[in-house]
Amino acid sequence: MGQPLRKSMPVFTYADYCGWPDDERWELLDGEAYAMAAPSRVHQTIVGELFRQIANYLIGKPCRPFIAPFDVRLPDHQETDEDVTTIVQPDISVICDPEKLDDRGCRGAPDWVIEVLSPSTAAKDQIEKRDVYERAGVREFWLVHPTDHVVTIYTPDAERRYGKPAIYETTGVLASGLFPELIIDWGLVFTDAAVQSSPSPASRRGE
Repeated sequence: MGQPLRKSMPVFTYADYCGWPDDERWELLDGEAYAMAAPSRVHQTIVGELFRQIANYLIGKPCRPFIAPFDVRLPDHQETDEDVTTIVQPDISVICDPEKLDDRGCRGAPDWVIEVLSPSTAAKDQIEKRDVYERAGVREFWLVHPTDHVVTIYTPDAERRYGKPAIYETTGVLASGLFPELIIDWGLVFTDAAVQSSPSPASRRGE
C-alpha cells in the first residue's frame, strides 16, 4: 500500500471508487485512497494455503470465506453505499451473517480477517487497518508476518476494543478463537522453499 491519493474535496467515497479503472486496485481508509501493488509469489503462496485450509473446514457450515480481491464496505453509521469512505480488501475474510453479502461484496464487518504482511503494506496493516477493523467490530484479526514467522492475533475485549495481542510463532498448528476445531497447519502454509528461507527470529511471544 503506497502513499495516499488526495483530492481537493475532503474525502473519497465508494461512489468515486466505483468509477476508477477495473485494472487498478485501491483501498479507502476514512476517505484516503491507497493504491495496492501486485502481491509477491510468496505472499500469494501463504494466502492461498491459509484460504484452502479455512475453506475446507467451512464446507457445509454457514460461514463463508473470501479471498482478495473482495470488497468489504465498512460504513460508519447508516450511510448509503455511495457515501461509505472505508473500503478494504482483506487477504482473507470470513463472514457468518449472509445479510452482509451482496453482489458488491460485503457491507459490514467480517467476523474474521487475515492480512499477510508485505513490505509495502506492513505499516498500514498494523496501524491504520487494525484501527479500522477494531472500530468496525471484526471479532478476530490475524496479522501474519512471513519474515518474522509470527502471527499477531487481536480480539475485542468487553468494551469492544483490541487489547494486547496474542503473538505465536508460525510453527506447528494453531486454532482459531472463533472456530476452535479449525486447526491451521503452519507446516503446510510455509512448505514453499522461498517462504522457509526467510530468517527466523527469536521468540517474541507476549511482546
